[in-house]
Order: sequence, then C-alpha cells, then structure tokens
Amino acid sequence: MSEVPQREGRRRVVIERVTPEIDCGRFAAKGVAGDDLVVEADAFSDGHDAISVVLLWRSEDEEAWSETPMEPLGNDRWRARFPLAGLGRHIYTVEAWVDRFETWRQDLAKRLAADQDLSVPLEVGAGLLEEAAARAERAGADDDAEELEAWAGRLRVEAAAGVETADHPALDPALASLARRYPDREHATRYPRELAVFADRPIARFGAWYEFFPRSTGPGEDHGTFRTAMEFLPYVAEMGFDVVYLPPIHPIGETNRKGPNNAVHAGPDDPGSPWAIGSAEGGHTAIHPELGTLEDFHAFREEAESLGLEVALDVAFQCSPDHPWVEEHPEWFRHRPDGSIQYAENPPKKYEDIYPLDFESEAWPELWEALKGVFEHWIGEGVRIFRVDNPHTKPFAFWEWAIGELREAHPGVVFLSEAFTRPKVMYRLAKLGFSQSYTYFAWRNQRWELESYLTEVTTPPVSHFFRPALWPNTPDILTEYLQTGGRPAFVARLVLAATAGASYGIYGPAFELLEATPREPGSEEYLDSEKYQIRDWNLSDGESLRPVVERVNRIRRENPALHRDDTLRFHPVDDEALVAYSKKDPDGANAVLTVVNLDPHHTRAGWVDLRLDALGLDTGESYQVHDLLGGSRHLWRGARNYVELNPNVMPAHVFRISRKTRTERDFEYFL
Repeated sequence: MSEVPQREGRRRVVIERVTPEIDCGRFAAKGVAGDDLVVEADAFSDGHDAISVVLLWRSEDEEAWSETPMEPLGNDRWRARFPLAGLGRHIYTVEAWVDRFETWRQDLAKRLAADQDLSVPLEVGAGLLEEAAARAERAGADDDAEELEAWAGRLRVEAAAGVETADHPALDPALASLARRYPDREHATRYPRELAVFADRPIARFGAWYEFFPRSTGPGEDHGTFRTAMEFLPYVAEMGFDVVYLPPIHPIGETNRKGPNNAVHAGPDDPGSPWAIGSAEGGHTAIHPELGTLEDFHAFREEAESLGLEVALDVAFQCSPDHPWVEEHPEWFRHRPDGSIQYAENPPKKYEDIYPLDFESEAWPELWEALKGVFEHWIGEGVRIFRVDNPHTKPFAFWEWAIGELREAHPGVVFLSEAFTRPKVMYRLAKLGFSQSYTYFAWRNQRWELESYLTEVTTPPVSHFFRPALWPNTPDILTEYLQTGGRPAFVARLVLAATAGASYGIYGPAFELLEATPREPGSEEYLDSEKYQIRDWNLSDGESLRPVVERVNRIRRENPALHRDDTLRFHPVDDEALVAYSKKDPDGANAVLTVVNLDPHHTRAGWVDLRLDALGLDTGESYQVHDLLGGSRHLWRGARNYVELNPNVMPAHVFRISRKTRTERDFEYFL
C-alpha cells in the first residue's frame, strides 16, 4: 500500500489557466504604468462548497502582498485587476480557499426555502462566526471581533428559540461582508507560480514615430547637421508626431563604402551608409563629425523635447572595417581561414562595408558588456528610446540579459525591435523584453490578410507579450502597393497604420512626398535611396500629404479609443475591397469606426454589418457617425449601414460614434 503523500492534502481548491501567463511564467507580460492589469483564472473545488478567490500583487521591490477579491465570470472563471502604480516589474499570483461561512450561508438560504429546522445550522453558523472573531482579534480588529461575537450570540439565541423567517438576519449582506474580512485560509491553495508584468511608459504603447535623416536637412545637397536638423523639427511637431527617430548618427567607415543605389564603389564625395558604423573618429559612442558635436546633439534633443518630441536613436550592432573595435578587439569578429575578417553576407546579398560581431567568440562576456555600454552611454546623454536594428541576428540570451540589466537601472527605456523575420523569432524577442516590434503590416494588403494578422497580434495570448508597431514604409521597404497605387495608396496605408495601430510610424519625407519609384522592377529598394546619398526634399510640394498626416495624428490624439489595441474589432462588409474595424476606450465613452477602401484605383461601396456590442450600441438604436477625415455627419440606425469611398477623393472614413442626445431624438420624432 502506498504512503499518503507528504504535501498538504486538505487544500481542495484547484487554480488553473491564469492569464496573462507567458510560457509558464518564464517571461513577463506587458503593461503600462498608470493602467490596471486584468488577471483571470479558473478556480474550483470538489463538491458544492463555495470558494473565495483573491488576486495577490506587489511591485518587485516590495515584500508585502496587496490583495483584491476576484469576481466570478461563470463556468469557474474569475477576474480581478490591480494597478500598475509605477514603472518596472510587478508580481502577481492567485490564492483561493473553500469559504466555509459562505457555504454555510448559501445552505441556510436553501434550508429556509425548504422550511427545514434551523436549530443545528444556526449553531454551526455561530461557531463559524466565533472562529472569525478570534481571527479578527488576532489581527487587532477588536471592534470587528466584538461585532462577530455578538452575531454568534444572536444566532445561538435564535437557534434555541426556533426563529425561522424567510429573511433571516443571518443572511444580512453586512454580516457576510464582515465575515469575509476574516476567512479561514489555513488550507488555501496558492498558485505555484509568481508571475510578472513589466510596466512601461505610455509611449511604449501609444505613439506616432517619424524617421528622417539629419544629413538630408542641409541646404541643397550639402551635408546637414544637428543644427540644420533642429530647423526641421517644427515641421515634424506640427504634423503631430510624438517620436523623432534618427538612423545611426555615428562616424561612417571609408573602407568598401557603398555608393548611390548600393553601388559597390563610392565616389570621393559619397557619404556612405549610416549603418556602416565606425571610423578613425570613433564607433558606437561617437558622433559623425559632419553632423556636429555632442553639444550639438544635446541642443537638438532639447529642442525636440521643447516641441513635445522625444528622440529615438538607432542601435545597430555591426561595424565598418574602420571601426576602432576591429583593431582593439579582433577577437570579437569572425575570421576567414586566411586570417582576414569576414564581412556580412545574407546570400545572395553581400554587405562588404560591414563586419558582423561574433557572439560565439571566447571573449563573449567582454563583448556583451561593451554592447550594453553603448546603450548606457546614450542613456547618459538623455536618450530613452532605441530602435534596434536586426536584433534577430544576435543571440536571444544577450538580449534577455542586456534589456533586463538596462531596465533594472532605467525602467523608462523603450526598445523597438526591427526584426522582419519568422513569427516565432519575432515573438521570442518580444518576450525577452522588447517594448514594441515591427510587423508584417507593410505586406498585408488584402482584407482577409489584414483582419487575420491584426487580430492575431492584438488579442491574447500574443497581445500579452507583443506590441505591434505598424509602419507602411521604411528606408528599406517600398512595397509594390505604394509603388503602383499612387496617392490613394499612401493615404489608405497611413489611415490603416494610424488607426488600427496604437503605435505607428512613417519614414519621411519620402512618405508624405509620395516617393514611389523602386531601384529596379521587382525591388522594394528606393531609387536613389537616402541610405546611400543625401536627398534634397521639397517640403513645400503642393502634392504633399502633410495636411492629411496632420489631420490623422490630430484624430489619434483627440480620441482615446485609438490609444490602445486591445479593443480592435473587425466588422463584415459585403465588398472585399472595403475593410471596417473599430476601437473604443475602456469606459466606452469614445468609440471610433474606420472604413478603408483597399482598392486605390476604383470607387467601392458596400453594406457594413456592425457588431454593435463592440461599439457599446443596442440593437435598433440610432446614433450619429461623424467622419473626422471628411467632416460629414450621418445618422445611422442598427447594424447594417451603407458606405461608399472614392479613393481619389478620400479612401477612408474615420467615424467617431456618438449616441443621440434626447434633443436629437425629439427632433427626429417631430420630423
């Protein structure tokens, strides 16, 4: 006969399926400081006893737990929320126990309904209250202990007197609330894992990014500086962006420097690619001399901040052949059999102007420290947002360590992962700590593609650890849709990115100036790409999308529904070229419905079948839709409504939905 297990066998409650829980608690979920984290769990016991369930939570640097009762959702599912009061890691778990007093209370109600004798049950209840009183006394709550003792005495008197009424005082909700404060938790079940959530700054979830090259802000084709780039900042701020993102600002190598359009040989005046980092002037902690000095960078950052913009820097862990590390630390690079260092390749592509770092080097600990030091340097210079180039080509273990170390010291730092790679790799990087992630949005053009992909990345379980950043273009990506769709395609992709995504960005001025010519047919590289040469942009071009960008960003700021992704819902439309989706803020006060014509060449029309529950509307209810892009207002009723979009006028509606006021209903009646 086997022995009785040594664990406590009187813990009868089972706790399962806690959410959010990332890979059995291996990784932290994502949150935002100032928000609540909603936690759910399955909790149940054998038999018919009532149970109580609480959410336990604390910040990582606290020892004492706070707790919040979890409310039943049905089918043994429970929910509660707790506040993310500050930046950094917060810890949570779930505890549950058989609630003997609540079980007794429910049984008493059934006995009353069945007109049964209550003398014994009342004696049992009195005993439970006396036990609760003792726990209250131990907790120092003498007044509560006295009140519980009084209730116990009253039940004994009534048990002896045989008092039986349909609204028995023992069922008083005030008594239940009092007894609930002092439960018997001796045999409580604690979920075996303590889970974590990392609370970021709000900019990690909601923000509009604008990428530009400071070197293209000089007069004509002269090399720009941070000082000339400062003059460009009001243009960016007036369009309503939150983050101004700069490609690498470091010295650029001379050896194997690339020429225009990625030519293998550069001319004497060609500036090279900013991603070929390092020269005699320095490496990843230095500034390109033609951009200016560190003081000039400080002035640029301070000017940006005065305009409400935060500066993000590109971090690309690769080196030109002229980088100081090549001589100082040759062991950090991979060598060919002849002893020369291997330049970067992704066959058939060759990147002769950069050397990749060797993370399998025997000196990997020193390499890791040096790379972390790059972030620490720029954090020391006031930068709090980093876009990380190709993180999927560096070890996962490095990113988990580096981001963890940096966040512990600087919890407000935000990291954007630029990893256009396989989904599982992108998701792993997000779990390791990247605050945001580039997505496949640029290549999702059909309605079914958009609906499927955006639903995947904005709903659990993916949304617990992955924050999508939607970019219709980058210096590396000029999609076929933008190449062939003209102005309507640019507007459609802008509206999609800015309203379907809480975080989005554009690479400008190429985007608003409708740059659409590829280097060659079938390529997604720009002709005369700014990666390899200085461009002279005509910001006063009358065809510029600047007014549309300004309007879209103003709509984003003024509508809290667009500040998050978790309420994104798609609605059926009977024309496959039309996509409709909505968002609302948590309290339902603000709701936005967007309809986009995905066909940049033809007018499309159809009937939208709204999921009224997603918008907080009732069946048959009348409501107003105000097109924040075009300005028109319409009175709609019920779920099925007609839309028509001419892409050459405006390929999208962004409707703010308002319930009708009493005056509007009365006016309609008299009509």
